[in-house]
Amino acid sequence: MLDFGAHLAVYFVQAVVSLQKVHGRCVPPERDTPFMYRKEQAMADTTVEFHNGERCSIYDKIDEGSLIPSCELEALLKSKLVGLELGRYPIRTRSKVVKSAICEAIGYPVPTTFRKTQPRFPAQNFDVYTQKSLNVQIWNEEIDLKRRYVLVRTDDNSIVTTVRVISGEELAKLDKTGTLTHKYQATMKHFGENRLFSAFDTPNVSEWISPSALDLTSIMPIQKPSAGQLLPIADIYRRLLPLVGTNIDYIDAHQERNRGSMLHAKVCSMLGYGEYADDGQYPDIVHQLIEVKLQTSPTIDLGMHSPLDDELLLKTGNKFFTSKDVRYVIFDAKIVSERLSLDKLYVVNGEHFTEVFPLFQGKVQNKKLQIPLPRDFFD
Repeated sequence: MLDFGAHLAVYFVQAVVSLQKVHGRCVPPERDTPFMYRKEQAMADTTVEFHNGERCSIYDKIDEGSLIPSCELEALLKSKLVGLELGRYPIRTRSKVVKSAICEAIGYPVPTTFRKTQPRFPAQNFDVYTQKSLNVQIWNEEIDLKRRYVLVRTDDNSIVTTVRVISGEELAKLDKTGTLTHKYQATMKHFGENRLFSAFDTPNVSEWISPSALDLTSIMPIQKPSAGQLLPIADIYRRLLPLVGTNIDYIDAHQERNRGSMLHAKVCSMLGYGEYADDGQYPDIVHQLIEVKLQTSPTIDLGMHSPLDDELLLKTGNKFFTSKDVRYVIFDAKIVSERLSLDKLYVVNGEHFTEVFPLFQGKVQNKKLQIPLPRDFFD
């Protein structure tokens, strides 16, 4: 509990340094004023209470009336997080770095591990999203109108530039569709050598396998396949093996799409295509029913297509192909200096995919809600 003097200090700071509202936005006082410092100190004291001699954690819920007001929360987080250089940390640990900084900003002890609670900060009823783009992605749940959402903005160099705190009601107004996008994920496994896990194609694909050497130089990789123009899965593996041990530019931890395009172009070349083309559809190289994966993380992102569901993907003439027919080309890569080294190659068809790379248990299918933010949202 706070003594009378501390309560008086809090009252004084809140009275003198009230946050103004301009067009519905919180405008904090200048960061270098002594009042801001006193406000932060007072708020840090009032945020953390004691029970039986122990400090409260971010998981100890408190009365709604004891929550830090959103405007004040936003000001505190800006004072602590703006300028934080996340690019110095591995991409997998950046979320923990942000949440640790938030704990310090509002006076809570930093937990050894952060639990996967909903919301992530139950004590102050808010979730945290770090945004380089103007597209908020909420996984496996709807927007909670009574929850608060802390949106941390970073620039192209992964430096925090500002913070917004909004209510679930405000965020819901920005959601134009309310549609949860389905997404499948599988566990990446590592093997000590290159592996061809499917010695043969599915019977459906085998009917259209080329009986002889196939010249692909005049064919575009985004064309639909034709009878007699599909390479055997074993030949795909053989043609792509020379890529193992080669490198591609790492660029940046967030540039997965660009790195994927570089690899896609290399794969097209090794298969024998005269040109590289990508229309963003599934599978990547539709002419050969090939989906290319570049893996540096423990999760294989399968998008909206599961190898198990036998979904109809393609019809050409009277021929139908499903997700089980797709040939998955997976490069197990590692970061070496400023380059990505293609360390191992695994090739498997959709029919055998989950025997090697199991889908996530529990929520086999993850879902995300995508909410575009206005261009001036962080201004």
